[in-house]
Amino acid sequence: MSAWETVIGLEIHAQLATRSKIFSGSATTYGAPPNAQANLVDLGYPGVLPVLNAEAVRMAVKLGLAISARIAPRSVFARKNYFYPDLPKGYQISQYELPIVAGGVLDIQLEDGSSKRVGITRAHLEEDAGKSLHEGLPGVTGIDLNRAGTPLVEIVSEPDMRSAKEAVAYMKKVHTLVRYLEICDGNMQEGSFRCDANVSVRKSGADKFGTRAEIKNLNSFRYIERAINYEVQRQIELIESGGKVVQETRLYDPDKGETRSMRSKEEANDYRYFPDPDLLPVVLEEKFIESVRASLPELPDQKAARFVSQYALSAYDAGVLTASRELADYYENVVREVPQEPKLAANWVMGEFAAALNKDGLDVTSARGKVPPQNLGGLLLRISDQTVSGNVAKVVFATMWSSGALADTVIAEQGLKQITDAAAIERVIDEVMAKSPGQLADYRAGKDKLFGFFVGQVMKATGGKANPAQVNELLLRKLRG
Repeated sequence: MSAWETVIGLEIHAQLATRSKIFSGSATTYGAPPNAQANLVDLGYPGVLPVLNAEAVRMAVKLGLAISARIAPRSVFARKNYFYPDLPKGYQISQYELPIVAGGVLDIQLEDGSSKRVGITRAHLEEDAGKSLHEGLPGVTGIDLNRAGTPLVEIVSEPDMRSAKEAVAYMKKVHTLVRYLEICDGNMQEGSFRCDANVSVRKSGADKFGTRAEIKNLNSFRYIERAINYEVQRQIELIESGGKVVQETRLYDPDKGETRSMRSKEEANDYRYFPDPDLLPVVLEEKFIESVRASLPELPDQKAARFVSQYALSAYDAGVLTASRELADYYENVVREVPQEPKLAANWVMGEFAAALNKDGLDVTSARGKVPPQNLGGLLLRISDQTVSGNVAKVVFATMWSSGALADTVIAEQGLKQITDAAAIERVIDEVMAKSPGQLADYRAGKDKLFGFFVGQVMKATGGKANPAQVNELLLRKLRG
């Protein structure tokens, strides 16, 4: 494998979070009955005219500004001509020669902690096609045109990625960004965020790119990594056995874990692009662009840098906490309750809270109803003031998660308040030592590892409520005689 270099570029399709379609007033709500959200414009009836959705334009500009791209003062819509049952007009309205966004960049974090800059060639507006359905329809194909005309922004990267893991890191970064900008909900299961991966291999050190294959419609980070890795291995084995890679479109079969040929890859001229005669060029004034710039939120990289400087977190912790806007907001609301403990708050949000989310399959917004950030902050206050130990706090949190109760209520009702009375702890230590004469003799004879045994016995005797730091200090003194 070291004799070969992988070259990857991604084309990401993000569905814009508008309430209506890009060229018609039809709704974009997911899950409607087939063809219930397709009007005469979407169906391509003669004589109907498309009208551009201004909100889709604003969202595309928002993305372009967030990736430091050039916003075209004049962009043009084109007709991309091809024939398929789910494309009723016989063409897709897209942008070709003059896209609305061009020349951006995005920095990704790699597993070794380093960063890499990925170039973004362009981001253009277009309408989605309908959907062909086969399941439950033996011998026929059903056509659902609810998605026809749904607004998309297609984000085309430079071929700058050199591994499947880099491609996944880049796609996750774009996924985070569009959700921060609130221009896409990022729901991959519903098709709101998906990508096509262009994959090729070349000999290490070669300047010329190899022949690429395009893997279509990948809608899972796991599938993206597996599909690319399979395709890379396939191409290398093909070339080394004397064959040639054919430029084509391929599909990934997750059940078999392999890609398979779908059709030969078309070139742009095969689609016969030409300017759409029904749509005027989009002309953007600088005043409009600046108004969109003023609406930009704090972006993920900016937020992560602030978390490092303001809360003294590691770059890793800051990256995890800012991976979603909702998680970052939750964390900051927790910190407001315990401003003296930002690291403790980070550990709990990334630890117990995130684990509870995963276990119950909830998102951060849903979990606010179970343990609001103010309630978690209240629990952390009790750790900070030594009312409960960290281990006991986990028991308290579990009850809070299941019941919605406040930390103080759980601590009081279950009698979990930490024992900090030194005299009381010493009495327990004396009892443990009296019950363990053999271990005591061995410890004093030099078997220092038995210290953990005595700590465990004291904590067991106090139901885990003794202050751990005090137990260690007092026990060490007692054991030394």
